[in-house]
Parts: sequence; structure tokens; C-alpha cells
Amino acid sequence: MKEKKDSPGVYFPPPLLYVLTFFLSILVQRFIPLSMAFFNSEIAGIAGKIWIGIAVALVLPALIRFFRTKNTVILIKPANSLQTAGIYSFTRNPMYLGLLILYMGIAFHIGNWWTFMLVPILILIVNRFVIRNEEEYLERAFGKDYLEYKNRVRRWI
Repeated sequence: MKEKKDSPGVYFPPPLLYVLTFFLSILVQRFIPLSMAFFNSEIAGIAGKIWIGIAVALVLPALIRFFRTKNTVILIKPANSLQTAGIYSFTRNPMYLGLLILYMGIAFHIGNWWTFMLVPILILIVNRFVIRNEEEYLERAFGKDYLEYKNRVRRWI
């Protein structure tokens, strides 16, 4: 009988959570409209570009590090190594943080106030159904090394 490999067991791709939340905000805006005037302003456009730039600065080094170490971003597969250096020395979840910041940047460009109001719910869902599973898996897979890293580096920022 084939041995099952351990993994975080997250079967729903986390980036889709951000996309679905964004589309939910558009749907809510249709039924409970709030003023969109701010989102047509130059300030919103500049803020969006800044947020998107920050997101790229977080996600790109994290992805490069994963590919260089031949790790996987697919959460139903086991990790090859524990990421603790580079961007991972500042945040344990640079990709999720980067996706959240990207979400905010896009919200400044084409979102609405509901897009921002749904952020706390999005964070709760990512924490509970993605990060928590990943952390439990990483503790099983890397034991003391992961616990020491977890004590040194914060989950988000």
C-alpha cells in the first residue's frame, strides 16, 4: 500500500479566496451601493499603484525563494524545506500578505468601499482555513526548527 505524504491539506487555492472576496464586494455594491467618487480620484490611483508595488516587492522574492529551493506553492503537496531567510525573516507569510496588499491596490483602482470592508473577513478566513493548516503541517514536518522560527517571526507583519 502506498504511504500518503503529509501536507498542509489546503485544497482550495488561497489566491482564489482573494478573488472571490473581491467579486463578493462588487456584488454587495450592486445591492447596497456606496459612493464610488473616491475611487475615481487621482489619490486613489496613486495609492493603488503604491500598494501594488509593495505587493510585488513581497510576493516576487517569496516566489523566487520557493523556486530556487525547489519548494512547492501547491498546498496539497509536502514542503521540501522550511523557508526562514530573505523575506521570510520578516514575515512568515509574505505571499498571503502580498496578496492582501495586491487586493488593496486593485481595490483602490477598481474597487469600492465594500472591497475594503470585507478585508477583516478575508483575513479571518485565510488565518483559519489556510495559515492554521500550514502552521500545523510545518510543525509536524519541521518540529523544533519551525517552532523556533515561529517564535522569531510574526505571522503577518
